[in-house]
Amino acid sequence: MSTEADAVPRRPAPVHVPPMPSSPPAVSGPPAVSGVPAAPGRNVAAAVCTILGVGLIAGAAAGSWVTGGPHDRTTAQAAYERGATLWQTLPVDELFPVAVHGGAAGPGGADRDWTRTGVAPAEGCTGAFDPLLAKALAPVGCKRLLRATYTDATSTSVTTVGLLVTDADPSGMRALRKRFADENLDERTDLMPRPYAPRGTAAARFGDAQRASWRIDVLTDTPAVVYSVTGFADGRTGVPPQPAVRATAPGAATTAAQAGLGHDATALAERVARGYRDATHRTAREDEG
Repeated sequence: MSTEADAVPRRPAPVHVPPMPSSPPAVSGPPAVSGVPAAPGRNVAAAVCTILGVGLIAGAAAGSWVTGGPHDRTTAQAAYERGATLWQTLPVDELFPVAVHGGAAGPGGADRDWTRTGVAPAEGCTGAFDPLLAKALAPVGCKRLLRATYTDATSTSVTTVGLLVTDADPSGMRALRKRFADENLDERTDLMPRPYAPRGTAAARFGDAQRASWRIDVLTDTPAVVYSVTGFADGRTGVPPQPAVRATAPGAATTAAQAGLGHDATALAERVARGYRDATHRTAREDEG
């Protein structure tokens, strides 16, 4: 608002007009200039406009909050809660498909295919992990453990993939994920998952001594830990185990890396994690109608 009062030409004083009263009447007029207060009526109008403007802004913000943040949080919370019980009704073939195709999932971007050899009964976690890994996972609890084992198209490698459904709330899962990341717990050879070896299959000789690569993913949008562990189907031992994150790194030249075992572990763990996440969100939306 301009304050250059001298730039406005002055009108000559009217002739034979009584002096103006000391307090001019509250009528509409030009805007106040150079510190002169506006008319009371205009103050009221300005205040009303200000209130209306603030109300409209607040209303718009509230509308955005209602249609954005809380809705998203409610959906996420519903999906998380479904993750604690979905394992009871999710078809086994959806969680652990009979056949899995991994486009560009192998070394050098090669396609990979796996066939399921067996599914373990849903059970607890006793004996499923090396002792130190079981201790690291203990804070989130073990509601149920689901496992299946796969073999590659040549029956050369075998991979067990597992879904541990926990008892933890989101903060508990975030704390566990942070600890695994901060301490690199998913890369320690004394904290490995153990395989499931269905009898009479290509994985029958897949024991602790055959483990060559593994992966552990702590999820935070659903109460679950997804893991995988892989080895050779011929029962060979003496292969130094290497975490999948290293066995899939460019230039990795270990036996596990060259055989693509880290790629097997990574692709199958990601497939199970993605499938369970998708199912929790889908069923949460269905529950909301």
